[in-house]
Amino acid sequence: MKIAIVHEWLATYAGSERVVEQVLQLYPEADLYSLVDFLEPDERAFIQHLPVTTSFIQKLPGARKHFRQYLPLMPIAIEQFDLTDYDLIISSHHAMTKGVITRADQLHISYVHTPIRYAWDLQWQYLEQAGLKRGLKGLLTRLIFHYLRLWDVVTANRVDTFVANSQFIARRIHKTYRRPAEVIYPPVAVERFRCDRPRADFYLTVSRFVPYKRVDLTIAAFNELGLPLVVIGDGDQRSQLAKTARPNIQFLGYQSDAVVVDYMERCKAFIFPAEEDFGITLVEAQAAGAPAIAYGRGGATETVIPGKTGLLFSAQTVESLVEAVRKFEQAPISTPATVIRQHAEQFSAQQFRQQFREFVTAQWTAFQSAASPPFPR
Repeated sequence: MKIAIVHEWLATYAGSERVVEQVLQLYPEADLYSLVDFLEPDERAFIQHLPVTTSFIQKLPGARKHFRQYLPLMPIAIEQFDLTDYDLIISSHHAMTKGVITRADQLHISYVHTPIRYAWDLQWQYLEQAGLKRGLKGLLTRLIFHYLRLWDVVTANRVDTFVANSQFIARRIHKTYRRPAEVIYPPVAVERFRCDRPRADFYLTVSRFVPYKRVDLTIAAFNELGLPLVVIGDGDQRSQLAKTARPNIQFLGYQSDAVVVDYMERCKAFIFPAEEDFGITLVEAQAAGAPAIAYGRGGATETVIPGKTGLLFSAQTVESLVEAVRKFEQAPISTPATVIRQHAEQFSAQQFRQQFREFVTAQWTAFQSAASPPFPR
């Protein structure tokens, strides 16, 4: 069986890349495809230093720094990959990869991190944040999104079986494509953390500084609370938010994995105000034995057990987060750190590999049997 793994773009090592890393461990003989590949030589270990087949976008002007600006060309680019030699295609999808063209005798399994956010439910949020709700550029952007939505729905028919990274994303898949999806949670490196260290008197948040992560909400809440908060992460909003922060809030900027692990193992609780598809850092904090205080929508509802491994606040507002932290101050989570850690272990890389291999094997067996196809009749 010849296998191709198709990924969106290789420019960093984040959540979707962790999935590709584990899939490659399962199928090291697979060939790897990506729209672009701008990994440095010392960043290629997670793809086992494999060669990568890229699209024409790789060679376009300014692509190294601004490849996302070529979004309107990506549907065409993904369709140019010639996958005719493969039996099984596994796409790692959050924008374009499920659109690869395959034959009826090829099995295409798509692991979906999310349907393309900025073309669907986050369109208006994106347009507002980018200042594109009005004007000619705004109209052009909406036309592009309209085209992407049409293409996105049509290409759902090119997938034999969908896998979602959470129940939350499975519901999005059904809403967008009217297709069912198996849920296999993404891999979290829980083994990197220990949970037996003494807890210090500070709260922690770790995030990229982009609008939907709602770091601004955390800053505003702790400005009001006056409690010690450590903020790790970087992005365009950092300087602006740092100016609004009071002395009880410490900005550390980007930090190495070792520093992040150290702070997660010692924090009083981990603050997570975003509505995420899954939320890897939220699980990492629990692997370090830290209780979580998270917004009660999205993947957090599947990874935090209220009253046992953390608290969920109901509204994405300063008032709701402040109320949750005050509740935690008055009645801290009494669950032992070892139990919180045990809960996080169900999202380990080992669990992911086992579940994903079993699923692919079952789908391949069913695909070969005309009496039991892996898709509805």
